[in-house]
Amino acid sequence: MEKKIQLSKKERFSVALRHQYLQGSWNYERMQNGGWAFSIIPAIKKLYPNKEDQVAALQRHLEFYNTHPYVSSPVMGVTLALEEERANGVPVEDAAIQGVKIGMMGPLAGVGDPVFWFTARPILGALGASLALGGSIAGPLLFFFVWNIMRFGFMWYTQEFGYKVGTTITKDLSGGLLGKITQGASILGMFIIGALVQRWVSISFTSVVSTVKQSKGAYIDWASLPAGTDGIKAALEQYSSLGATGLNPEKVTTLQQNLDSLIPGFAAVLLTLFCCWLLKKKVSPIVIILALFGVGIISRVLGIM
Repeated sequence: MEKKIQLSKKERFSVALRHQYLQGSWNYERMQNGGWAFSIIPAIKKLYPNKEDQVAALQRHLEFYNTHPYVSSPVMGVTLALEEERANGVPVEDAAIQGVKIGMMGPLAGVGDPVFWFTARPILGALGASLALGGSIAGPLLFFFVWNIMRFGFMWYTQEFGYKVGTTITKDLSGGLLGKITQGASILGMFIIGALVQRWVSISFTSVVSTVKQSKGAYIDWASLPAGTDGIKAALEQYSSLGATGLNPEKVTTLQQNLDSLIPGFAAVLLTLFCCWLLKKKVSPIVIILALFGVGIISRVLGIM
């Protein structure tokens, strides 16, 4: 009995390493086909010792292919299983292999963006940026290492999963599992972005709403403070108990203070939602950015912000 040809873990790992460069030769005609063919070369060399068979296999994998680069790994795993079956004499047609690739790449493409671009990357980026703003080198290092470990770990294990389950993975694509994953990732991503709005979007309305003269004792009487260090000490002690409103005899209330007393960061949330609405209406991001610059400059000149 002829010995069965089987891909080793080393060869599958080599495919996974190459698969990181899926978009390295992206083109407008067949999208990611060049990167896909480059990725699968180690497996093709092992499965097909004959050069003519290798050429035919590569031509088979130079057809149109396009999906999210990270969730492409389970597709690669299933394809490796199919190629392995074909190399061992199972009648697997070219059309069947291409059909599985096309059938999987569409549903999976919709999962990659909400999970990676809209959830994982913003969370890690915000965490790294927060540390970096505090002057810590751990910020960019944390983002670089955690992101790449998570990214490659996901690619490797999902490729192995696809390889082990073979074509049966395609049954899950119609079972609603991917839809639930996509919906959950989208909700989590929106929650995280919403929590970060107040931190990253800053709006301050300087318009004065009211000016009220404070009663004696509600502010620091600078003229009655003792001279020297004793006066500085007394001023600091009074400031700690009175707060910022104790610096002047008159209490000035701005529009921003009123908004903050109702819902802190409310204006920032409204501005973010408005920008999202404009993007949904197909307004160019460049136009939105220039408009924000213009509104900010004019508001500053008029004393509104």
